[in-house]
Amino acid sequence: MHYDPIKNVFGTIVKRYPWLRIIFYRLLGLMFLREWYVKRELKQQFHVLNEPFNVYDAGCGFGQYTYYIAKNFPLAKIYASDLKEEQIIDCNQFFKSIRFNQCSFAVENLLQIQHHEKFDFILSVDVMEHIIDDMNVFRSFFRALRSGGMLFINTPSNLGGSDAHSEDEISFIGEHARNGYGKEEIREKLESAGFNVVSIRYTYGVWGNRYWKYGIKYPMKLLNTSKIFFVVIPFYYLITLPLILPMMWFDFISKNETGTGLNILASKP
Repeated sequence: MHYDPIKNVFGTIVKRYPWLRIIFYRLLGLMFLREWYVKRELKQQFHVLNEPFNVYDAGCGFGQYTYYIAKNFPLAKIYASDLKEEQIIDCNQFFKSIRFNQCSFAVENLLQIQHHEKFDFILSVDVMEHIIDDMNVFRSFFRALRSGGMLFINTPSNLGGSDAHSEDEISFIGEHARNGYGKEEIREKLESAGFNVVSIRYTYGVWGNRYWKYGIKYPMKLLNTSKIFFVVIPFYYLITLPLILPMMWFDFISKNETGTGLNILASKP
């Protein structure tokens, strides 16, 4: 299954109108469980800050997390980057149109960044699984943080987080450099780069995996089959949403002993 073409279709539609893009952000926030987890962590980390702070959204994609931070935490100054130039151009235009002047964007390859003690918080969501030379990036993140700064990573685990164990070949693994991380593997890598690992938590446990199948995987399969299903999908969600949302909630409030996703929080001494 190919994910990027589907994202690009939605991106092409919503980028024409700022109000439509904001609705799109809200839909992503509702339908993607990882956003629930990421936003909870951002709230926990930022609500105690009472002076201006600098955030690095490393691999910003559509810019939904940059938007969330800028909208909810006025003390934050956000620098966001992505490897894809078209997405950075798009984000620049959108954020200027809504006058979020505390946000700036740049095209960057995370393997080549040269930031030094510039940020108080680095956010990396669904990025590291795409990069082979992850140690290079972890060391660069370490240099980019100020002393006491925090790094938050959301990434698949090695327990099927890329849907790599699927028997019907409906998988995101073709877009990933690795199937996912083991808890001890990513702990060792971050500590080798100089970080203190604060917490590593599983996401997408039993309930999260059920949600993933019915809320994301099967609809994506339909959309990859034919564009005609873009018409059908709203009706699909009207039927399934009352089942999907409780699955997401149960996963969100659970202390998952295992799962196909990982949330990692680390600090720079």
